[in-house]
Amino acid sequence: MQPEKHEGYIKKETMYVVIAVSLLVGFLSGVVFTIYKSPGSSSGQVQQAAQGQNEGHDLAEIEKQAQESPNDPEIWTHLGHAYFDADQYADAIRAYTKSLELAPGDPDVLTDLGVMYRRNGQPDRALASFDKAIAAAPNHEQARFNKGVVLMFDKKDEAGALKIWEELLTINPMAAAPNGQSLKDLIAEIRKEHKE
Repeated sequence: MQPEKHEGYIKKETMYVVIAVSLLVGFLSGVVFTIYKSPGSSSGQVQQAAQGQNEGHDLAEIEKQAQESPNDPEIWTHLGHAYFDADQYADAIRAYTKSLELAPGDPDVLTDLGVMYRRNGQPDRALASFDKAIAAAPNHEQARFNKGVVLMFDKKDEAGALKIWEELLTINPMAAAPNGQSLKDLIAEIRKEHKE
């Protein structure tokens, strides 16, 4: 079942790229990033529409599976991922919460839940979820990175964000933002901007 979780992370990479771009371009402005889809050609738009129909069909199938197996935490996690990818934040929160009720403490699910809370405009709940993920798996890099994003942009706590990212560097000195920039360089850029 682990490959399924990795698959979900691949799909989320776009979100993390947007986070990294926000950090590089507007981290001091405090502008909260948004997920966007770049407009394509008319054939690209037709392709996107067809893909959206397929995702809707898949989502309906997963919802049906959750109704048929209401005590299976993996199905609820899968449903949460489907809602996550469809930008249905409140539904993803409900599905991830149900998964955690059935199988508490999964740091990956807690991290995804935190991201959904953030997107749903609930930064304090996002932080609580990331903290639970870190408590369950102290070396969970994504939870630490995401906690820094919420602290930086939503809570305007630059010192707290830098602290959690520096902790991440002690876990993995090679940690990088989703765009590939080293976290060490990113922290240095933030500190440099404040000196100027």
